[in-house]
Parts: sequence; C-alpha cells; structure tokens
Amino acid sequence: MTRNPQLNRHGELIHLLSTEGLPRDILLHILDTAAQFVSVNDREVKKVPLLRGKSVFNLFFENSTRTRTTFEIAATRLSADVFNLDIARSSTAKGETLLDTIANLSAMAADIFVVRHSESGAPYLIAQHVAPHVHVINAGDGRHAHPTQGLLDMYTIRHYKGDFTRLSVAIVGDVLHSRVARSDIHALTTLGCPDVRVVGPRTLVPSDLAHLGVRVCHSLEEGIRDCDVVIALRLQNERMSGALLPSSQEFHQRFGLTPERLRWAKPDAIVMHPGPVNRGVEIDSSVVDGAQSVVLPQVTFGVAVRMAVMGIIAGNEA
Repeated sequence: MTRNPQLNRHGELIHLLSTEGLPRDILLHILDTAAQFVSVNDREVKKVPLLRGKSVFNLFFENSTRTRTTFEIAATRLSADVFNLDIARSSTAKGETLLDTIANLSAMAADIFVVRHSESGAPYLIAQHVAPHVHVINAGDGRHAHPTQGLLDMYTIRHYKGDFTRLSVAIVGDVLHSRVARSDIHALTTLGCPDVRVVGPRTLVPSDLAHLGVRVCHSLEEGIRDCDVVIALRLQNERMSGALLPSSQEFHQRFGLTPERLRWAKPDAIVMHPGPVNRGVEIDSSVVDGAQSVVLPQVTFGVAVRMAVMGIIAGNEA
C-alpha cells in the first residue's frame, strides 16, 4: 500500500495537501489545536513563539485575498519570518520551471511553502521534491483541493453545531469547479457526518459523487430541507466555458439562497460561504448579513486553523 505523501512513517502530518485520505484523528487534532489558538486573537499581544526562526514562503500563482492574508497573519502570529512572492514578476514569468523556483527558494532556507496554483497537483509535485525538513501546504490547486478552507469550515460547523454525526449539511452551487466542495466532502464524511448533500444544476454537479456517499439534489428545496448547515458556493466563471456557464440571473432564480428559501432549512441552520461572495447571485445580501450567517466568523477561525496546521507540521519530521 502506498504511503500517504502527507504523512511520515509514524503517521504524523508533514504536508497538508488534501483532506482526502487524512485519518479522522488528524483532522480532530487540527481542530482541537486551532481551538487553542482562537484565544490568541483576543490578546493584547497576538503572538506565540512556536515558529520563531522559521521561514514561511507564500507562493500564490493565483490571485487571493482572504487565503493569502490569513496565512500571512497566521505565520506572523506564530513568530515566523514571512515572505510573500510577487509571482507575476518572479522568475517563473521569465520561463523558470516551478521546481527550479522551489529549489532556489529552498536554498534561501525556506521551512514552509504555502502554495496556490491553477494546476491540480502542483503542491503534490513540490512536496515530492523538497528536502525532508521542508513542509508544503496546499492553499488551493486547480479544481482539486483547498484543505485549509475545508478545515476552517469544519471548525466553524463544530463550533456552532457540535457533533458531526448528528448533522445534515448541504453544499449548494458550482460544485463541479469547486476545490472547496471537494475538501469539505472528504472532511465531512471522514468526521462521520451522515447526511451530506450536493445541490446544483446538472451541468455544475460532478457525475462521480456516488462513491463518496453523498446525496445529489437538483432542486434547492429538496437539497436544503431540514438541513443544519448550508454552504453556498460562488459561480466560478473563470473555470467555465460554453454550456456550463449559466447566467447569474438564471442561477439566482433556481439556486440563489434567499430568506424565503432559507426557511426550508432548520430554523437554527447556519449559512456559510468560502468567499468571495457574489451578492444577489448565489446568495442574497440579506442572508449574508443575516442572523444565520457565519461567513465572517469563518474568516476569523481561518487564522487559527492555519496557525494550527503550520504549528503541527513544523513539529513533525519526514
């Protein structure tokens, strides 16, 4: 059996590349560790010395605001030295290969690479070629995975709803192109959520979800009825073409989350969104800003979760 490239020979986390294949105890360890870091946000001095002397390189080959900023904040609060590379002006723009870029940065004593890339699998490739003491965190690769977003979603769900084994969770929207949806599905099923629903038009829902144990719904009412958690996804127009691309108005008419439609879910259901939010498309402003929305707490928890991930992997050797 091939060893999970995210784990060392002792089964400890050394890279975070995907929630897929990670054991339940590691997911819970990350969530429990993040809970300890949440209180750091409330301190006057928001720093702990866990990564003092370590160098964290943020390599974002795709644009990002929330993810890049929260990783930078997380690393800084762990007392690491943080380096944000301007990829558009870097040597990769001049033809240097990805692995040559990594090799040169590794020669500058990098300890952790945080990588966002448009190509699925790029963080895996990097993890295969770094030195044993260097760690890689996937900050989103193509349509494949966004594990820290998945983990902060799990933290948010557990914070507000507790035991996963009692929950119904609906993921609504452009699931086909969503790396967040994939990370959420793998994490939810591993944590024992018995009712995971994927909701969207047929053109935007993958056809290969049956083996994951999720329920596919092409009606919003059916999909979110009596749910505890509703996760809305944006239309990823940059990854679509042709017939896959519904108009914003058409999508909102059938799958947009409005206060009236939210009543199909449980009265105490929480509403989540990984951002950026397209108000009036996948979700109404009144829902984003409403009492059931936990969109902003997700961002807050994201800092603690990313602190936890960096702290955990930095403490484990290959």
